[in-house]
Amino acid sequence: MVARRTFLTMTAALPVAGAVGAVASDAPEAPLDDDPDLPGYLRHGGRRSHGALGANFNQNLDSVVLAELDFARAFWVRGFLPMTAVTEIDPGEHFAVQTILSLARRGHGTVFSLKFPYANRSFPEPGSAEMEAELSRVDAVLSHVINEVDILTIGNEPFIESLAEERDERLNDFYETVAQRVIDFRREHGSSEQRTSLYMGALNRLDLADRHTPAAERWMTFIRETPELEGVDIHPHVEHPDAVQPFLDYILPRMRADQTFLVTEFSLVWHWKAHLRNAIDPDFALKYELDPALEVWEVIRSAIDDPFPSSKWEDFLASCPWFVEHSDFLIDELARYRETGQLAVATYGFRQDDLMSQDFDADKDPWILNSVFAPYTVRSEETHRAAAGYWLESFRRLALR
Repeated sequence: MVARRTFLTMTAALPVAGAVGAVASDAPEAPLDDDPDLPGYLRHGGRRSHGALGANFNQNLDSVVLAELDFARAFWVRGFLPMTAVTEIDPGEHFAVQTILSLARRGHGTVFSLKFPYANRSFPEPGSAEMEAELSRVDAVLSHVINEVDILTIGNEPFIESLAEERDERLNDFYETVAQRVIDFRREHGSSEQRTSLYMGALNRLDLADRHTPAAERWMTFIRETPELEGVDIHPHVEHPDAVQPFLDYILPRMRADQTFLVTEFSLVWHWKAHLRNAIDPDFALKYELDPALEVWEVIRSAIDDPFPSSKWEDFLASCPWFVEHSDFLIDELARYRETGQLAVATYGFRQDDLMSQDFDADKDPWILNSVFAPYTVRSEETHRAAAGYWLESFRRLALR
């Protein structure tokens, strides 16, 4: 369980989307309930993590817009830092670190993941000069975030961000070495009053039996046998809601009874992708004077090229039975996670971004359909926040349970 913080330093508002970083104010520490300028969900939200839903930004913490967080009542916020981004700079200069710290000082619950991109290079061996350089970068990041963020996750998606042939004991050796360094740093520099909880990074595709490897088993064994670790993160991106359950069936029996799990990413992205080449609904085509031979991906690309009015985007999604049949996905999956009694925090994709929209075609992974806010496909009628995506109302219902 994440420790609660009674007092937090207040900060000036975060920058609008596109701006880099945020500078903390010199305001004195004050109880959240005594700050009339904060939204009620922050002043009275508490620090509870058990079963919470928050906003996930992945690598895009520079796109945080406070008006959107406030409208969605997103108390918890998650993002990650690619460790390769801080090889030449002090991590405190990076927008991901700056933004997550500003959010923490504003009063948000924060989940911060350290991403180690090794998909195109070998892991350094423990004890090598290369490993020591990596650990020195870890120390530099920890000097900014330990005692400040609520949850630190060691690794983002280790079994994706690695060479396929090294997803064995070499992966385990690397991440266990990093985890021990983090544990030692927190022991030396951590505060009993502002404890940062530690989790190991996310397991993917546990719905596939061939992902139940000896390395995955050792991953869970290390988590279970390391008392300083609170649990594990999972990323259930699946083809069907039923494919989420195997993730829980795998991790829960391998955890200690006092441990919890994170779900910092989850979606039906592979289900959406299977329908990108579907023909569009003829009634939708007739209403908007479109060629009925158009495929789903072509309409999405048209919305990216020239964002639709919200009514047209809503009509498009409503005309896709393969989408509408899963309209309760967010609600149903949060219920599934919460029913275990061991969910700490789940975070859901909050905002469409550049990478989702670039070069969109039938082969693109359609993350763009997952987001709570839809700035790349829908025209906003507001001056201070992006247009709502399909999942906003479900998110609002769930965020303040």
